[in-house]
Amino acid sequence: MSGRLEGKVAIVTGAGCVGPGWGNGRAISVRFAEEGAKVFAVDRSEEALAETVARVTDAGGEIETRLTDVTDTDAVRMMAEACISRFGSIDILVNNVGGSAAGGPVELSEEAFDLQIDHNLKSVFLTCKHVLPRMEQQGSGAIVNLASTSGLRWTGSAQVAYAATKAGVIQFSKVTAVQYAPKGIRVNTVVPGQLHTPMVEARLAGQRAGGDVDTLLQSRLKRIPLGFMGDGRDTANAVVYLASDEARFVTGTEIVVDGGMTARCD
Repeated sequence: MSGRLEGKVAIVTGAGCVGPGWGNGRAISVRFAEEGAKVFAVDRSEEALAETVARVTDAGGEIETRLTDVTDTDAVRMMAEACISRFGSIDILVNNVGGSAAGGPVELSEEAFDLQIDHNLKSVFLTCKHVLPRMEQQGSGAIVNLASTSGLRWTGSAQVAYAATKAGVIQFSKVTAVQYAPKGIRVNTVVPGQLHTPMVEARLAGQRAGGDVDTLLQSRLKRIPLGFMGDGRDTANAVVYLASDEARFVTGTEIVVDGGMTARCD
């Protein structure tokens, strides 16, 4: 029985992870390999990619890595060219690069705001700029962008640039989806909520709970109606669906993966 992505070539940006475990990019790469895709895994850190490569290999998948700063247009252009050279096509693009910075309009520095725009939103713009022409030549393609529930509502802390850029990713995806639908290219967004990924221990606990991981986890858990926190594998399963031919009639929309959090009023 063939996989749902058999024979497809997928670029996954942010395919590494800040620590061991199931970050979104790593989980997406592994699930893609399990479903038969060839994975072109992109990150800024070779170290962050090591476990991703090992897990894809263990799953029997084929993976090629490339170190790329996806805020640099020349680097992104060369990334797309390298994928074509290695695998012959780009059937799927997953934009998973992103990160948050704490602070509202007064507290956040102008420099930090600009970095958030580049990291979370311009990166999506640049990868689409250089990958869409390839997909248009093929007459087909699926793009899945990763946003955040912070782009939909207040999620517990002031992070105005992160919220604004992730809201921007959602609307960027909608507009691009409508423009490219006649060309056979679908564009959708996965909106993860407060998952328990390695980012919690590596970064978020220090930003929001004085380094106390348990306190942060409990505060996040209280917001989730299902009563447990998902991880990167839950994000990855939504991405697999949107990238697959099962979603052939789905474009310009979002799947929210948050255990019901954004459906609550409190």
